[in-house]
Amino acid sequence: MGEAQARARQQQQVEELCAAAIRALSGVPDLHFRGRRLHRGQRALPPFAPHLHPSLEHDDFASFRGAADGLALRLAGSDAELHRQLCPAEPVDRMVFDWLEQLRVESLVPDTMPGAARNLEHRHAEWAMAFHDAGLTESARGILLYTIAQVCRARVTAQPVLEAIAGIIEHTRAALAPALGEHLAGLRATRADQGAYAGHALPIARHVGRALRELDEEQGKGAGEPDDERDPDGRSGLRLMFEAGGDEGSALATAASGRSGVLDAAPEGYRVFTTAYDREVEAASLVRAALLTELRERLDRRVAGQGAHVPRLARALKALLAAPTCDGWDGAQESGRIDGRRLAQLVTSPTERRLFRVEREEPVADCLVSVLIDCSGSMKEHVESVAMLVDILVRALELAGVASEVLGFTTGAWNGGRARRDWQRAGRPAHPGRLNEACHLVFKDADTPWRRARRGIAALLKADLFREGIDGEAVDWACRRMEGRAETRRLLLVVSDGCPMDTATNLANDAHYLDQHLREVVARREQEGRVAIYGVGVGLDLSPYYSRSRALDLAASTGNGVFRELLEMIAGRGRR
Repeated sequence: MGEAQARARQQQQVEELCAAAIRALSGVPDLHFRGRRLHRGQRALPPFAPHLHPSLEHDDFASFRGAADGLALRLAGSDAELHRQLCPAEPVDRMVFDWLEQLRVESLVPDTMPGAARNLEHRHAEWAMAFHDAGLTESARGILLYTIAQVCRARVTAQPVLEAIAGIIEHTRAALAPALGEHLAGLRATRADQGAYAGHALPIARHVGRALRELDEEQGKGAGEPDDERDPDGRSGLRLMFEAGGDEGSALATAASGRSGVLDAAPEGYRVFTTAYDREVEAASLVRAALLTELRERLDRRVAGQGAHVPRLARALKALLAAPTCDGWDGAQESGRIDGRRLAQLVTSPTERRLFRVEREEPVADCLVSVLIDCSGSMKEHVESVAMLVDILVRALELAGVASEVLGFTTGAWNGGRARRDWQRAGRPAHPGRLNEACHLVFKDADTPWRRARRGIAALLKADLFREGIDGEAVDWACRRMEGRAETRRLLLVVSDGCPMDTATNLANDAHYLDQHLREVVARREQEGRVAIYGVGVGLDLSPYYSRSRALDLAASTGNGVFRELLEMIAGRGRR
């Protein structure tokens, strides 16, 4: 158990360092590793090329640096939209084409970065030897892919093929030359122009794909299927490439989750190193008045373009959240309960039938809906859609007579801030627990009507409020606020695009410390039953954390469709 935890922590540390290097070199801020795969926000990026996936078991740190440099160059030097337009339809062709694009961007490493050039060369050499040592060059498929990778890299970078493997690929290289000689020669000449380069890379990819399919038909194997039995550890990276097919991960994937060895072993449970820097603040107070006005105008334009029917949504919410409540009596009825005040009419008007009264019921929404928004860095790309959704929902709730509040959670700093510095001054005690400055934001409280709170809601659009996320404590905080209210029914909608993420806490404890705490908080609150908690996943299925959840694709949803999905979730009609 101890060895497994140490290995997991080492993997996390290496991934954190590599992610930082990739962010710095590529200029893309919201990059991180999850499940040993690079993600941009919550979207898994394509594998790009087999040699970009080293492992701690077999590779040195220089290989990780080389892979990180390769990923950064790909993000900085390749037009992803153009690449998608040019990609061939066949999965194997697409995989080879993607690989060739990776070789192109690696050949463009600036002369001012000799360290990156050495890292890339080292990583490719290590991968090439590992591929051969795994026995993958012994199959017809393996030697074809291997030869293409070596020859194309040599052509585009003007670096010779490794001496140790030149003899291995000689026969296959000679067979390729007549068919692909012109296109192989054109790779380096066009490497600075992605479109022109594709004019040579596409014929190469299609030739290789066609050859692999012919081999597979002869041998009765799936098209381009890698020889997994020869590579049980997946060191070549080909298995990931074939499984992914060069496509981006699904926008509606399921949140990754796991057990925390540190939390399981802690007798006192979840810990917080210090609360000295925690704060709860009105979000509008963090934004200049002039900027807040601009943000509100921007949000108004987005809401107007959405085309949502607010009164109709209000009626649906009232029907769903309101309960029939006695609101007096209606007299002079022909049926119901006898009204003693009208009995004298039996004497004066024996034929009078309207001697009864009935109880009058009106639907009353004795309910509070709180929206808790994950204000971590990866949510910035969704912030306009989320702000639009929240603004319309709050207006509709108010029309339905339902109280509402809009809350958010983030951290006061990146990478631990003052809390982490205090921990360092204390001698870095092991497993300190949460190690950052928790910041809880109030965009709208339950007593403030929408018209007065609309500027505060617009503060959601201020991007620098978004840092890291400590979800479990935020859910607890939101539930405590709700329990202090008089409403009998309480609903908490947690809007998030992923698992809890705080770099300092994860590095000082383990990767699933905050993750497991969130699950424990939600389970405890659901068992108590005082607050009904719903997970609203922005492009992600949050069911590992919330028993009632719905994944929303805000980029694809238009009009009233997204609100219909929210109503179905609250009504308990299915979960997605």
